[in-house]
Amino acid sequence: MSNKDKILEQISSMSLIDLIELIDAIEKKFGINSSEYKFTSSAENVSKIKEEKNEFDLFLNSIGPNKIAVIKIVRSFLNLGLKEAKDLVESSPVLIKDKMNKKDLNILKKSLEDSGAVVDVK
Repeated sequence: MSNKDKILEQISSMSLIDLIELIDAIEKKFGINSSEYKFTSSAENVSKIKEEKNEFDLFLNSIGPNKIAVIKIVRSFLNLGLKEAKDLVESSPVLIKDKMNKKDLNILKKSLEDSGAVVDVK
């Protein structure tokens, strides 16, 4: 009996509430949302997962009211000197960082938005 068969056997004995909790746990563990996938073909689901974007570009559209905080965030995150960070921020709208992973993107995006800046992800 394969691992998949063993897992299916265990799942088949679970209650509906346990199944729902299991699905929620799987979604959290792997960062997916099962409602985005059709459950008609596993090949379609695999191709959709492979197509998910894993590199992002972060653009600064507007500095907002707290220019100094935005400069500090950009300077620290990108390891720039004060002048380089200031020049970059003041040239908005501008690409702040390209080809970022999702984790770093979310950290930088949240920091900038919390300081009042307006950003865009592409």
